[in-house]
Amino acid sequence: MTATYTSTSDEAGTTRHRRPRRSAVPLAAQTAIWAGAAGVLALWWSDTTSVVGPAGWLTGAGRITGLLAGYACAVLLVLMARVPLLDHTIGSDRLARWHAFGGRCTVSLALAHTLLIIWGYALASHTGVASQTTTLVLHYPDLLKGTAGFLLFLLTAVLSARAARRRMSYETWHYLHFATYLAVFLAFGHQLSNGADFVGHRPAQAAWYALFLTVAALVVWYRFATPLRRGLRHRLRVLAVRPEAPGVVSVYLTGAHLEELGGAPGQFLRWRFLTPGLWWTANPYSLSAPAQHSRLRITVKSSGTHSAALARLRPGTRVWAEGPYGSLTADRRTAAKVLLLAGGVGITPLRSLFETLPGQVTLIYRARRPEDLALRPELDAIAARRGGTVRYVVDEPSAHASPLTAHASPLTAHASPLTAHTSPLTAHALNALVPDLAAHDVYLCGPPGMTQAAVTALREAGVPARRIHHESFAF
Repeated sequence: MTATYTSTSDEAGTTRHRRPRRSAVPLAAQTAIWAGAAGVLALWWSDTTSVVGPAGWLTGAGRITGLLAGYACAVLLVLMARVPLLDHTIGSDRLARWHAFGGRCTVSLALAHTLLIIWGYALASHTGVASQTTTLVLHYPDLLKGTAGFLLFLLTAVLSARAARRRMSYETWHYLHFATYLAVFLAFGHQLSNGADFVGHRPAQAAWYALFLTVAALVVWYRFATPLRRGLRHRLRVLAVRPEAPGVVSVYLTGAHLEELGGAPGQFLRWRFLTPGLWWTANPYSLSAPAQHSRLRITVKSSGTHSAALARLRPGTRVWAEGPYGSLTADRRTAAKVLLLAGGVGITPLRSLFETLPGQVTLIYRARRPEDLALRPELDAIAARRGGTVRYVVDEPSAHASPLTAHASPLTAHASPLTAHTSPLTAHALNALVPDLAAHDVYLCGPPGMTQAAVTALREAGVPARRIHHESFAF
């Protein structure tokens, strides 16, 4: 069933939309990554006079894959260093996808480097592979540490596989992933001690040190120093916890100088609640209302140990916030008309955008039952105030509530039933709910299955891919 609330005024007729310039940062970042890889290959080329015989070809391939694996490690760390320029323009989920793809490439390159070097050295010295492996690991400088780093990379790869991630909590996966830092540290030394492209080549050594020291500085500053500095600066505390829907609560926070956080509608922060059982991890939750001078709010659904514990937070609990992160903001808008499509607790970032985006904005909010529609009174009030449209779609009727009806308000309202269990996530249904859908920008937030179905339906409805904006919190 759906209920639609439409105000009698039309803000879209009086608001002039200015098309923002699309950021060139994603293309520039990809260009820089590939240019760096080309530079690494040029380092090998300039230092190689000739390649002779099977041993030479294997060893040469081992050198190339080793150089690329080392460079890829630096790229992986930068992608997850939470550099604001990258995060706010490329988007956290897109960076995470690049990181995941790069991680698979890095492990493959490291594995190829290990096998090729052992095989090539074994052929050159006319020894067996096992004997050559023992010689390399135990007698070459820093190779024992390098071997430990390589094994840590393999462990991280196994834990990052989708089947393994499903069996562990986000918090466990997150902290086990920190083994990557140790792996890079352990593997770094053997490159300079044994790499033919670095031994006796001071310029190459200086460039490699500069690369990794710069990466280390970014990681230390943005992942550790900045959260610590902001925690001390803003002195965030829990103000109150209020229920919004079954299993959904809003956490109100207060602190000092909150305007300096700069959180834009649609963004999220990583929240660390300094109370037993929660202090050791920082989880991502979106702002569910525009940031105020001395107050912030997040709205969270109980879906795990961490999120369920937030309902029991006590006022006064200290909080550290990292961020803001994400690019699901007004800056991504390219069209005069906007559709916000929310599923479940995915309403949280879209609620802020519904209040603040100028022009003609329509919100479709999908939930399983009417009582699961969190923040509904606020959404109705925003629709009335700004002249927007909000449509509620539920999969099944409430067992103890009447069908959705309009509240008494200066709105014209009507209810048009959809068959229970009928999904609106088809091109036909979305076109029926939103006239001229193909001319809209679409901001999308919801569970992964709903998001995938919605993207497919929107593309079939004629919405260009560049106008579909969404971010995922899945790990």
